[in-house]
Amino acid sequence: MREKNKNGTKITILGAGNVGASIAYTFAVAGTCSDIVLVDINKAKAKGEAMDIRQGVSFGENVEAFDGEYEDAKDSDIVVVTLGIARKPGQTRLDLAQINVNIIKEVMPQIAKYAPDAIYVVVSNPVDILTYTILKCTDLSPNQVIGSGTALDTSRLRAIIGDHVGLSPNSIHAYVFGEHGDSSFIPWSLTNIAGIPMEEYCADQDHADLDGDEIINEVRTAGAEVIKRKGATFYAIAMSVNKICDSILRDSNNIITVSTMMNGKYGIDDVCLSLPCVIGSNGIEREVSPKMTDAEIEKLRASAAALRSVIDQIKF
Repeated sequence: MREKNKNGTKITILGAGNVGASIAYTFAVAGTCSDIVLVDINKAKAKGEAMDIRQGVSFGENVEAFDGEYEDAKDSDIVVVTLGIARKPGQTRLDLAQINVNIIKEVMPQIAKYAPDAIYVVVSNPVDILTYTILKCTDLSPNQVIGSGTALDTSRLRAIIGDHVGLSPNSIHAYVFGEHGDSSFIPWSLTNIAGIPMEEYCADQDHADLDGDEIINEVRTAGAEVIKRKGATFYAIAMSVNKICDSILRDSNNIITVSTMMNGKYGIDDVCLSLPCVIGSNGIEREVSPKMTDAEIEKLRASAAALRSVIDQIKF
């Protein structure tokens, strides 16, 4: 079993496909951690990806990258889950549900046995369903299991609005809540620039009004558009996962929209979906409960109901 560097930080990535390998590469370039372990049923692929990264580290950060087995997850600070079948063109995230649930049920109890104290960042789709599955098939606590959720959707939204108003996405305060999928929504009442509501800002700066329906549709279909053109998405999700993991390892207390188990908030129970959460060394340090309009709360509940209907049809 490979030990992590003394006083270093270790991330195990389950799955060495396009997404897992891109995440590993992003970690290496950013110097997010000291040790990266890639685990995949295709051992040659995992070894090749690790070798490719190791051969380039003399040009960047001092990062060790290796391939490994389930037991090599021992002492991991974070385990990133990219297991499962990738979404194909024309296929929805929810079409993948039962196949990937079966994979998660088989693998995750074994991994959790070796890394019971790690923070788990779930990337595989449908991410809300698989985050829920991991909590149900292991003894991990809710704060330990973080679905990447609408973190990427939120980034896409900020980029779209930023293009519209001619500002950096970093200056846009906007979020996507709910499912990472077709029932997601934008709480426009919380969207602002420099504390100014979007509608007011656009009017003050002589920008055309934003078409809310058009924008949420663009956010929802952004991944599918990339898949249609290049067959898969992996760069943007790798950057969003790196942000989540960096926030954990640095105990940054960043607020990120991630998928977590709901227990009564907004009248929603026993389903995982995305809302703002404070991310730090304990994983989900606490949840944030922004005040939304009644219409927005109904959209959140509708998103939860859509996910619940899938959960009710899946064999766990």
